[in-house]
Amino acid sequence: MPDTTPVHIDRRALIAVLLAVALATLDTAIANTALPAIAADLNAPPAASIWVINAYQLAVVASLLPFAALGDLLGPRRVYLGGLALFTAASLLCAVAPSLVLLAGARALQGVGAGALMSVNIALIRAIYPSERLGRGVGLNALVVGVSFAVGPTIASLVLAVADWPWLFAVNVPLGMLAFMFALPTLPRAARRGHGFDPLTAVYTAITFAALVLALGAAAKREPWPLSVTPAVVTLVAGTLLLRRQAGHPAPMLPVDLLRRPMFALSTLTAMASFAAQGLAYVSLPFYFEGVLHRDPIETGFLLAPWAVVVAVMAPIAGRLSDHHPPGLLGGVGLALLSVGMVALALLPEHPQVLDIVWRMALCGAGFGFFQSPNLRALMASAPPERSGGASGVIAIARLLGQTTGAALVALCFGLAGAAGPTWALALGAVSAALAAIASTARLWAR
Repeated sequence: MPDTTPVHIDRRALIAVLLAVALATLDTAIANTALPAIAADLNAPPAASIWVINAYQLAVVASLLPFAALGDLLGPRRVYLGGLALFTAASLLCAVAPSLVLLAGARALQGVGAGALMSVNIALIRAIYPSERLGRGVGLNALVVGVSFAVGPTIASLVLAVADWPWLFAVNVPLGMLAFMFALPTLPRAARRGHGFDPLTAVYTAITFAALVLALGAAAKREPWPLSVTPAVVTLVAGTLLLRRQAGHPAPMLPVDLLRRPMFALSTLTAMASFAAQGLAYVSLPFYFEGVLHRDPIETGFLLAPWAVVVAVMAPIAGRLSDHHPPGLLGGVGLALLSVGMVALALLPEHPQVLDIVWRMALCGAGFGFFQSPNLRALMASAPPERSGGASGVIAIARLLGQTTGAALVALCFGLAGAAGPTWALALGAVSAALAAIASTARLWAR
């Protein structure tokens, strides 16, 4: 098969990839806002309704690396189309689910579809963009992911103000069909590779990461020790079996071969720490704005918006710069700004003005937007082209594990510090961003 990397950019293919990524990322964020309405409408206890969130997150985390391996084997186009079809169909099932159990099941299917989409989206960006313009492509992707995650709660609040919760899922159906129509004739094809796919390795991978997320959540909430120790033990056992099973494989599902590359390993560490900082901020700030400053939910949505707006401005700029300047330097500068911004948020005065909040949020957005695109470019450029699927899967799982860790740490801060929990969480986020800045800067000397 000849090299299928295009010499021009197919905008329809790019729109298809970015639209699907936006849908999958938004669904990670919007359901949190709708939980009270869902629980009331389906006559479910609040504690049980959390499975609307958990089912989706566990399915995404469990399926990311197996789908990334399939992307390397079959080509990312096939994985993307299958994932988009499943995500769209499952969204319809979510909208019509008559009970919490069926809704959680539909959300799990939706999470599997989202896992397929997230696992190969950067690999498709790499195929759509020429190598000399890859930074621009990942900049656009970073913009879409960052903005979708940030504005998810605001969009959910606006939808719930005029419609019932099923519309949060029903709106995915026409948008998913539109993305499929763009994708089917335009996404680049890739030759099949002969390294095979081991279903047992996929099972071990899914169990390892799903159990890890459960252990993090239980430990952060300080639940009875069996609820945290049991999934931690499962993680260790399944992880050990996974490493033994894939030993010697030319393209391991858990890409330990890529993690032996210093640039790839440092970029992965940078991504996890930075998304943990973002998770710490975005989970704790609504509690601070509403519980401490007594702002209503609509005001809270607007106070969170400057972060997303500035990310949208900075991500494409940083993507273009990353085509010409070291990602380690750009990422280090951006993450240092993020750390300073989170310190400034933690030190807000007792009765801040709106402007006091806005400039701090904008500073965080500038730092986060300036880091993300160069980091994505560094991850993809440090992996060989035939491992694009594996690298793309690592990017997605680093983001989700970072956000999950951040959210778990917020719960821990709240449990330990009570009313001061948001301030503790922001301070911890500043530390996480500073560590990420150090890891990013270390890439200047990596080979």
